[in-house]
Amino acid sequence: MITVREAQQDDAGQIAPLIDIIFDEMQLDELEDVPGPGLAKVITRAYQTKTYLSDKASTVVAEADGQVVGVVFGYPSENEDDINKVLINLSKQSADFKQPYIPDSETNTDEWYLDSIAVDPDYQGHGIGSKLLAAVPRMALNDGKSVIGLNVDLENPDAEKLYTRKGFQTVGSQMIGDHWYHHMQKPAKDPSLISI
Repeated sequence: MITVREAQQDDAGQIAPLIDIIFDEMQLDELEDVPGPGLAKVITRAYQTKTYLSDKASTVVAEADGQVVGVVFGYPSENEDDINKVLINLSKQSADFKQPYIPDSETNTDEWYLDSIAVDPDYQGHGIGSKLLAAVPRMALNDGKSVIGLNVDLENPDAEKLYTRKGFQTVGSQMIGDHWYHHMQKPAKDPSLISI
């Protein structure tokens, strides 16, 4: 049975490998020389902060068989600088980073930004991603946002098709790292997302 719930500090060590999947797919030059365990440590520490768990962002996990098998993370666009500061500061404190990791801006104004959604490869194909995506409108509305935004890599057309089926529409394009992304948006109250 899959349980979707708000993340706790104790989940951070299980969230980190899921977020690392996303960083791997993004192929960020800035992280190329950072050893995997060093990056995992910074990600783990980020997801132990109140900033990531409740103050400025929301993190929800899917749990199966007593372990975290999926995660969704997002925040109101005006909180992006605070979110990024966490990674900048943690990377400054890590000996594994030769220079601080400074993320690119990814949000559009006045949206709830779906920053990350990931499912353990061993659990893909069981509807976990859809269950996590179904939690997003509540997260956005709880933060007072009526629009949900996300970025999808142009090199990932399957993900773009999924988001299009879920009612997201492309509103622009932007470069993040070395990849072009479509910025997509959807109303938070759209019933096609809520009824997944």
